[in-house]
Amino acid sequence: MDRTQLFSPINMGELTLSNRILMAPLTRNRSNSDGTPTEMAQIYYNQRAAAGLIFSEATQISDIAKGYLDTPGIYTQDHVKGWKPITDAVHAGGGLIFCQLWHVGRISHVSLLPDGKSPGAPSAIQADAQTFTADGFQDCSEPVALTKDGIKDTIADFVTAARCAKEAGFDGIEVHSANGYLLDQFLQDGTNKRDDEYGGSLENRTRLLAEILEAVSEIWPRNRIGVRLSPLGHAGDISDSDPEATFSYVYKMLDKKKLAYLHVVEEFPGNDAGSDEEALIKKLRKLYSGFYIGNGGYDADRAAKAIGSGYAHAITFGRPFIANPDLPERYRTEAELNEPNDETFYGGGAEGYIDYPFLRKEGENA
Repeated sequence: MDRTQLFSPINMGELTLSNRILMAPLTRNRSNSDGTPTEMAQIYYNQRAAAGLIFSEATQISDIAKGYLDTPGIYTQDHVKGWKPITDAVHAGGGLIFCQLWHVGRISHVSLLPDGKSPGAPSAIQADAQTFTADGFQDCSEPVALTKDGIKDTIADFVTAARCAKEAGFDGIEVHSANGYLLDQFLQDGTNKRDDEYGGSLENRTRLLAEILEAVSEIWPRNRIGVRLSPLGHAGDISDSDPEATFSYVYKMLDKKKLAYLHVVEEFPGNDAGSDEEALIKKLRKLYSGFYIGNGGYDADRAAKAIGSGYAHAITFGRPFIANPDLPERYRTEAELNEPNDETFYGGGAEGYIDYPFLRKEGENA
């Protein structure tokens, strides 16, 4: 398989990506308890700056948006100060980095939230799922339905986070609307049982996402804003009675927004998409005319085929980037990949975070 397409630069809005091998957002649970990133994160992200574009790990937009232990935030000046050396390190390595803005909604636990508050969600439906707390994995807490004021506050929190991301030196933002988190919960009717203007019809269920995109576009130009979706996802006990209708509407709405890109989780680890699901992803793909980023189940050859055929403009890689900081060079030379240690994915220190080996260059000792 000719991999040349993976290494050709491409314009995404006003940015030029040096290659089509992008780093997916990867939760690593190594931030300080106040949501500030650690100094190790500077090394971690700088090591991977050869990616055509890095998406930061999911980063909560407020203290009530948090759902897991030791995940980073982007809503205070301390967060800005913590992230700035990281974005500087990526830029020093010749890379680009977007901040993924995250609200987990009902996928949280009262122990993670200020004053033991209950998580907020479209509707008061507890998720049949667990989250990671100081006491290990625990069942998600029962949420409360967001009030109209709560929704206004959520939009304002996205704006604050977008502004902080700009101050911190990010090159753009990704609005996380995938994987069963808050915005996905509003989109899908298994979790959205509201009877107001944010529930019921497709227009109503997509309203919050649309309003957030309008609000953050006052901070960032549209060509520096992207969205992540997961039409096939069941993470976080998410479901929809008619995914094709729901996501057809969402894709068309996003197409009109003229954003930087649409980033789609097409397949989940351990859950290979069947023929019907593959057909749905391909059908939905035709509804979006802008820059398209595929994710899930790709290796170098499959990515090259997707890009060469015009199906995708770029591909994000997750686990391969955890274990191979120099992934583009390994793909270019068809070198063997390091195997990731999944026991060090979430939480911990340097092991499995910044100690994976690079390829040795000619003349270097073993």
